[in-house]
Amino acid sequence: MAREAMGRCPVCGGETEVTKITCNSCDTVIEGHFSLCKFCKLTNDQKAFLDVFIKCRGNIKEVEKELGISYPTVRNKLEDVAAALGHKGEPEPYVPGKNKEILDKLNSGEITVEEAVELMK
Repeated sequence: MAREAMGRCPVCGGETEVTKITCNSCDTVIEGHFSLCKFCKLTNDQKAFLDVFIKCRGNIKEVEKELGISYPTVRNKLEDVAAALGHKGEPEPYVPGKNKEILDKLNSGEITVEEAVELMK
């Protein structure tokens, strides 16, 4: 039974590398030092979140429903995945009317007060 390559060492958390690749069809063996893709280095929780995020086509409201978590939690998980993939967090540019949009969502019941406060930060 095939197992998933571990992107992180279970002992120290350091990065791992593949040193042997075997063909399942002809049994050819290639040895060397092969780096894993950056997605292999995500934790299982991050991979599961990313799977749901893609399934929901990036619709955060759908991710909230699917996972039963709040908007700020979805955003934090997304930021964690982005950081793990090496993307630096850049401040979001000022968007005129963003606060009004947040207040409209709060007024219509789409988000909670706590979510609105988090979004306005």
